[in-house]
Amino acid sequence: MRVLALGGAGAMGAVAAREAARLPGVSHLVIADRDPAAAEAVARRLAGGRVPLRPLRVDVTDGDALRAALADADVVLNTVGPYYRFGVRVLTAAIETGTHYLDVCDDWEPTLRMLEADGAARAAGVCAVVGMGASPGVSNLLAARAARDLDTVHDLYTAWPVDVPGAGDDGDEQLLGPDGRPSAAAVHWMEQISGTVAVVEDGLLVRRPPLRPVALALPGGRTGTAYTVGHPEPVTLHRGLRPTGDAANLMVVTTGTLAYLDALRRDIDAGRLTNDTAAADLARPSLARALRAWAGSVTRRGPGTLPPFFAAATGIRDGRPRTVLARFADLPDPAGAAFPGDMAEATGVPLALGLAQVLDGAVTGPGVHPPETAFDPDRLLAELARRHGPGGAVAVEHSAAPMRPPSRLRPGGRRPGPRRRR
Repeated sequence: MRVLALGGAGAMGAVAAREAARLPGVSHLVIADRDPAAAEAVARRLAGGRVPLRPLRVDVTDGDALRAALADADVVLNTVGPYYRFGVRVLTAAIETGTHYLDVCDDWEPTLRMLEADGAARAAGVCAVVGMGASPGVSNLLAARAARDLDTVHDLYTAWPVDVPGAGDDGDEQLLGPDGRPSAAAVHWMEQISGTVAVVEDGLLVRRPPLRPVALALPGGRTGTAYTVGHPEPVTLHRGLRPTGDAANLMVVTTGTLAYLDALRRDIDAGRLTNDTAAADLARPSLARALRAWAGSVTRRGPGTLPPFFAAATGIRDGRPRTVLARFADLPDPAGAAFPGDMAEATGVPLALGLAQVLDGAVTGPGVHPPETAFDPDRLLAELARRHGPGGAVAVEHSAAPMRPPSRLRPGGRRPGPRRRR
């Protein structure tokens, strides 16, 4: 198949392109980016293998150029963010050109809108999978693996690390792009720590303010507090696994960083910062805001002994309450690389592994799908472990624990829907 790596000159896109070039079902690979020099550099770096590569300048805001590039491809790997700006635009064009589609969308609002395009995708014979990166993506598959060991699911949480051990050391690279401006990932983050975000309460999808604490007691005696953030996992897992209690995506984060994020949230919500200016401030923290955040850090509860990247489900198994934790296994050598590590690798590699299942026809047919219903979780997680080494192996642990009452992440609120763009 002919593959278009859209945003292929970015950190995550370049990793996905590299992995895609190794797949036997790929016949041609185009590295497409709005920066032609960067696209050419990636194409040169990946040249010399079995698959012919070529660079192409594509700006996704140019509808004609976008559709022309898609029309020449059988499948597109879309890593152009932030997705709340560009996700629906690219998927719509892919459906119009009959091009299969995969992305790493990490915004919940466009995820809802893209899932609504299921009928159009089916009519066009297009298979689209949204959110196949680390989180969402691998996190969804861990959640599906944990939920599989329960007869009924009550609470369901996915979590990813910010600045705790296991988070990797590429934070500065993720906050700033090569041009020194805030990266799409950083702008996305500001969008998802402000306003209201999607969570599940008592089995209903609702909107609540982000950065709410969730205290967890997990198998293996792991305890701590993580904090809610806007992400697609509650939206899609609510549909597929139907938890009857609460579900949210969480950040495993130190109290100092959390307090600074909360200071940014307040300024975004008050209109003193935009997503872009807040992302720039996060990359280069201001002393005044740091001092304002410090007081809040001492009252927060920290991550304790929580794993850095995991999914946890509570529910009933054989008539008894049970908690199931799916996480990446501990390494004998604490200095070893454990998933997620480098976030470009942790996002780009799963995207390419998803492409492999599309190429060999293992994915559910046409339509718009989340990862947990599109892919074989066991196969993808096993392939991830083979590529990532021991740090990619999945451990599943159980504990018998009493079910807690609904947490009510925040009283009041409303169902998810469009919110004001910043």
